[in-house]
Amino acid sequence: MEQQAKGDKRISVGLLAHVDAGKTTLTEGLLYCAGTIKTLGRVDHQNAFLDTDSMERERGITIFTKQAVMQRPGVEITLLDTPGHVDFSGEMERTLQVLDYAVLVISGTDGVQSHTRTVWKLLERHGVPVILFVNKMDLPAADQGRVLAQLRSQLSEQCFPLLAPQQEWAEQLAVESEQAMEEYLEQGAISQETLKEMMARRQAFACLFGSALKLEGVKELLNTLETLTCCKAWPGEFGARVYKIGRDSQGARLTYLKITGGCLSVKELVQTGDQPDQREKVDQIRLYSAEKFQLLRQAPAGTVCAVTGLQNTWAGQGLGIEPSGAEAVLAPVQSCRLLLPQGSDVHQVLRQLAPLQEEEPQLHLVWNEQLGEICLQMMGEVQLDVLKQKIFQRFGLAVGFAPGNILYKETIAAPVEGVGHFEPLRHYAEVHLLLEPGPAGSGLQWESVCSQDELAGNWQRLILSHLAEKEHRGVLTASPLTDVKITLLCGRAHEKHTEGGDFRQATYRAVRQGLMKAESVLLEPWYEFRLELPVPSVGRAMADLQRMGAEFAPPEQSQDRAVLTGFAPVSEMRGYGLELTGYTRGEGQLSCIPAGYRPCHNTQQVLEQVGYDPERDVQDPADSVFCAHGAGYTVPWNQVDKAAHLPMDTWRKKPEPEPAPRAPMQRLPGSRPGSLEEDKELEALFARTYGAPKGPQLFRPVSQKPQEYQYQEAGPEYLLVDGYNLLFAWDELKEMAAASLEAARQALADILCNYQGFRRCQVILVFDAYKVKHGTGHVERYHNIHIVYTKEAETADMYIEKATYQLADRRRVRVVTSDAAEQLIILGHGALRISARAFREEVEHTNGQIRQLLNQHNR
Repeated sequence: MEQQAKGDKRISVGLLAHVDAGKTTLTEGLLYCAGTIKTLGRVDHQNAFLDTDSMERERGITIFTKQAVMQRPGVEITLLDTPGHVDFSGEMERTLQVLDYAVLVISGTDGVQSHTRTVWKLLERHGVPVILFVNKMDLPAADQGRVLAQLRSQLSEQCFPLLAPQQEWAEQLAVESEQAMEEYLEQGAISQETLKEMMARRQAFACLFGSALKLEGVKELLNTLETLTCCKAWPGEFGARVYKIGRDSQGARLTYLKITGGCLSVKELVQTGDQPDQREKVDQIRLYSAEKFQLLRQAPAGTVCAVTGLQNTWAGQGLGIEPSGAEAVLAPVQSCRLLLPQGSDVHQVLRQLAPLQEEEPQLHLVWNEQLGEICLQMMGEVQLDVLKQKIFQRFGLAVGFAPGNILYKETIAAPVEGVGHFEPLRHYAEVHLLLEPGPAGSGLQWESVCSQDELAGNWQRLILSHLAEKEHRGVLTASPLTDVKITLLCGRAHEKHTEGGDFRQATYRAVRQGLMKAESVLLEPWYEFRLELPVPSVGRAMADLQRMGAEFAPPEQSQDRAVLTGFAPVSEMRGYGLELTGYTRGEGQLSCIPAGYRPCHNTQQVLEQVGYDPERDVQDPADSVFCAHGAGYTVPWNQVDKAAHLPMDTWRKKPEPEPAPRAPMQRLPGSRPGSLEEDKELEALFARTYGAPKGPQLFRPVSQKPQEYQYQEAGPEYLLVDGYNLLFAWDELKEMAAASLEAARQALADILCNYQGFRRCQVILVFDAYKVKHGTGHVERYHNIHIVYTKEAETADMYIEKATYQLADRRRVRVVTSDAAEQLIILGHGALRISARAFREEVEHTNGQIRQLLNQHNR
């Protein structure tokens, strides 16, 4: 059946909770009260509407995120039921990216759990408005006043009981909003419209109490979703956020996404890669409700759906104008080895399991070539059990898992300079990198402070891309490197013999050599735990926690139960749940969630167990290659500093004051780098050194204002723009490129389209594609400008030099670049060079003139 999505207002609502809070039961109640289903299902009866997988019904837990659509008068609500078990929290976190609102379900008997606080922090990080539903209030141990006080103390003081009289909570919320304060002072109450806006801005969190099993409070929650939620104003241009990859019963690949702008139509081409030709066709648009789906011809903004036909998408990816999402906060802390049936082809199994990593990116399947093993990362034992069953159902493989290992990471304690040199015969590259410790949880960051006079911008960008393209390993245990900032200090290339691969080798070796010299720190994962047990067992538990090296608060005691909360190393907490069950005779409960990384508490013991020798690692060498007498030779990492061609420790020296400018490069009053006056000086210098440049005289100033130039008529003006040079020179474009390079390129092209429309010049935007294998280069028309993608082994600088030589004889030509090495070549061809900063001022001036004309026209 094919139809269009209905509903004036369209919102996506996620249901989140800690395990056993009754989230799936609440989902059933909402669907039943909305008329979507005719009979209520039960988790314990294995007939819940959204628990469609056999593993979910057997275990009585939600494993995979499922959606259901509720059509209500004037509103279409898409419910997303997410896993509550901590082992599947990665699936839950990815779903947060597409939510308009979240319903956080809390057990009235258990109150706020450790996983509840983790979910709350994630919702805060993603800026998702929250409605709280306290479930199981029909049980004798449930206490509304106690739970509400706990919500206010542990989550937010702005939690308020929605169904209680306003005089009980209006004054508390009025201080959060000027509009609410005015209404409260004038009328003694807050209007529904103001309350709706406060909830959307996360200034207020409505709390409802009830019992999902008995349908108490469920209709009130449904009414809240209909009346107290706001629909976003989506942009007109297409955008979408991918949150999940899956497969249907026929094996077809499904890309689950939310439309965040414009409209998506069947058979539409969608850009799924950075290159212009990486476009794929949408075959079907499916609107799912549990296992069933409806086919849509179009999906407007706000729709959560699945599409077929896209093969190169990934969870967290942004399509169209939507930027890609940030890295996950909840990451696996253990790894294990996959045990295959005897006689299995390891390489074939690895290919078969590749789709599983698409569906669950945190599995991080790795082929260890040296040991001939497949390793994967996991959140816990329950996830492994599910994965084992899933592999058997899909591929018929009865696999097992070796005991899990801890996923360690490494960082450094102090700054250090790393040097990499790669110079076999007819190759050359040298790179100097500064490695500095970063804040905990910051990951890897990189930037360049290298002057373009010393190393051309295209080589610098290549080095930064090499830093980003691989996972760098530490030298203690070969664990991933994290919390390090890497800065390109300087580098050197050869005019004839340097190729792109040379800088890859030099960059990798520079990182490795720096780590070999650095004071490395081994990091281990920690858990945040909550331990609930009988009072007589508290002494034993506290002794165990001290032995583990845990940090914990004094026990909280109520009647015959006590609660211990704190942090402990994952390596020490593994298996403690079974031990707890033993000495408390089944009355103790342990819940753990990942709490980041800290310095390892038993580093020496771990190093002895791993036995890693970085000097024997042939995959990541720290030595460098130099050349003498027509042949390359290896220099050990601890001797590279003395053999380096560029000076060392320049970053330690304090910057000296710049000398006063001297003739003949004396800057004219009011001029700027890359300005008209400075280019005239450069042109004069070129004429004195190499003779008069060819081509017509291009300019003569008519005003001291930097943007007001008068050009002599010599045919149409051409403006050549070095695209990547400009992207990384303008701060706003640089930030955009860090999230999505395609979005940054699109933004730059739009800026130049507006500029061309006002200036009436011929704009040619040039992007490097020299790294694209077998690239033939191509030119495409984008509105009123041309965009050039260079061919393989051709940089933007090379293309611009050739173009200025061909055009400057008969046309006015200006080149936008901050690459100082291009200045004299451009001037020699008779073109005018304008820096990225000066061009930005010119663009801003042009935009001001456009606004002025529009204002005059509107009058």
